[in-house]
Amino acid sequence: MKLYKRTWAEVDLDKLGGNYSAYRAHLPESIEVMCVVKAFCYGHGDRTCVGYLQDKLGVRWFAVSNLDEAERLRRLGITGEILILGYTDPADAGELIDNNIIQAIVSEEYAHKLSESAGERKVRCHIAADTGMTRIGLRGTAEEIADGFCRIAKLQGLDVCGAFTHYAVADTLTDDCIAYTKAQAELLYKAAELARAKGVKLDTVHSLNSAGGLFRCDERSALARLGIILYGLTPDIGLTLPEDIQPAMSLKSVVSRVETVPAGVSVSYGRTFVSTAPTKIATISCGYADGYPRALSNKGEVLIRGRRHKIIGRICMDQFMVDVTDSDVQAGDIATLIGTDGSETITADDIAALTGTIGYEVVCGISERVPRAAYSGGELAGVYKL
Repeated sequence: MKLYKRTWAEVDLDKLGGNYSAYRAHLPESIEVMCVVKAFCYGHGDRTCVGYLQDKLGVRWFAVSNLDEAERLRRLGITGEILILGYTDPADAGELIDNNIIQAIVSEEYAHKLSESAGERKVRCHIAADTGMTRIGLRGTAEEIADGFCRIAKLQGLDVCGAFTHYAVADTLTDDCIAYTKAQAELLYKAAELARAKGVKLDTVHSLNSAGGLFRCDERSALARLGIILYGLTPDIGLTLPEDIQPAMSLKSVVSRVETVPAGVSVSYGRTFVSTAPTKIATISCGYADGYPRALSNKGEVLIRGRRHKIIGRICMDQFMVDVTDSDVQAGDIATLIGTDGSETITADDIAALTGTIGYEVVCGISERVPRAAYSGGELAGVYKL
């Protein structure tokens, strides 16, 4: 498709690859990387990203949220292992089997229903252990979790080939959070050890997420689930990532109009900004329907011609205004909302800090109507929508 330059995102596949390599370098060879590509690769767009990860970087493990995402990966040519981290309707057991997809077992009750639906065939699965996230999985002592593993492994319609847990605070490096993460790991691996001693086949047991792989690496984990760090963002604003991990996405728009108004003129809905002196105002062709947070009204900034310019007034559905007084900004100029222009940079994490959220939500929130333009080696590799 053609790239119409109104509002668009640019995805640097080389930075994606650099982030993967930098993360991989922190892990022992025994741990394989599972790339988490749910939510259209955290809003970056999966059509180009997943192929790059598999074909260029040799990734063999992928994780998604649901069956629709898993089947989409198969249609995109992913031949490696795909783990669904969340719920799939047990009635869809046949589709899991037909597409060779691994399903997370979210509870023992769920395991029975999935097994019944599989009939004479078997669904490959990894059993989730709730070691402290209180979200999905088997909960209890190591002995109780191991007994649950054993009962599930005996179900006719399931092929139990792994188990996993998810850390709650691996991205927080205080003493109590470090201890909590360690306790989560010990509970999982003790349960797995007990279950294996009773004959349960657990080929792949894993606990590491993005932060865990960097800051709490545990060689007992067969996989490290690389999520937000793959895209160059931090799991927690308080963490310092290695310098060679860089944001892979930029969000850009266009200045549609530039107008100078006198003092006393209100800007946008609600009249929350009124000029106190002659003010040169640029209108940007982006809004909250594109996923640009309305919470940035009157406090965010954008980059135009290498300079920062403050947002004035409320952000509208499709447009917003910035103060470009004492600048040479003109209609048709590119505005960088996320990314680098000259020596200035605005990251999704910066926007998250201003709006009281996390970088994950910012990039995942960039809407479907925004085209993604993927680049590699400085050349355009493709333009697509989600």
